[in-house]
Amino acid sequence: MFTKPSDAARYCSGIARALLFAGLTGWFLIDPGFQAIQANAAGEMSQDQFDQRIHDYILAHPEVLVQALKSLDQRQREADAAQARQVLKARADDIFRDKQSPVGGNAEGNVTLVEFFDYNCPYCRQMAPVMEQAAADDPQLRIVYKEFPILGPDSVFAAKAALAADKQGKYTAFHKALYGSKTRVTEAAVLKIAAEAGLDVERMKGDMRQPDIQALIDRNMELAQALRITGTPGFIAGDQIFPGATDLATLKKLIEQARSGK
Repeated sequence: MFTKPSDAARYCSGIARALLFAGLTGWFLIDPGFQAIQANAAGEMSQDQFDQRIHDYILAHPEVLVQALKSLDQRQREADAAQARQVLKARADDIFRDKQSPVGGNAEGNVTLVEFFDYNCPYCRQMAPVMEQAAADDPQLRIVYKEFPILGPDSVFAAKAALAADKQGKYTAFHKALYGSKTRVTEAAVLKIAAEAGLDVERMKGDMRQPDIQALIDRNMELAQALRITGTPGFIAGDQIFPGATDLATLKKLIEQARSGK
């Protein structure tokens, strides 16, 4: 926290200089106004004088800084997307064919939709009936569920319980029941829902402690990070990564594009 104006001024000056000489250099080098300053300054100014000229130029043309930040942000998004596509190609087995990841829909279907989700995510809950309808409308749709509990300990408990339910052959039913909860999915709610879904709750509790379940969640977390999936839900079909909730028509389009290889 800054307590003196001089401290704040030095801080702002430091930020401006860091932005100018680190992240935004590329933009200024192609800006005609800045090129003129650079050409006139070569060999004629001290570093302090040169910095002052830059400072004055930004004050006179603040839109340049806004444009530079937008350009930098766009380049970063494009770089992230390119890296995610490389990961998608290199780690297709982990994404689409991990033998420990629960599968819904038609396990032998000709197209796969992968979902990263959290049971306490309201947007994931919103997508649950959409996913169900997509599977009902497409008998060749295979769904891979990636437990991605990022919303706290309750979500982690629910994810472990769902994976333990898979060991009893009841993953899909339990998955649907969890999303049917009208309140936050807490530990108590998970155990109640499990009992109502016909699970052996004591066996489930024991299986939740097995290291393979934590290992799978850890793999999902690492995989999501590599794919630049930072929130829930996140979908993958074919070579496309689709972040966020959507409607049935858009989801079906994503699936058909994956099926056709487009």
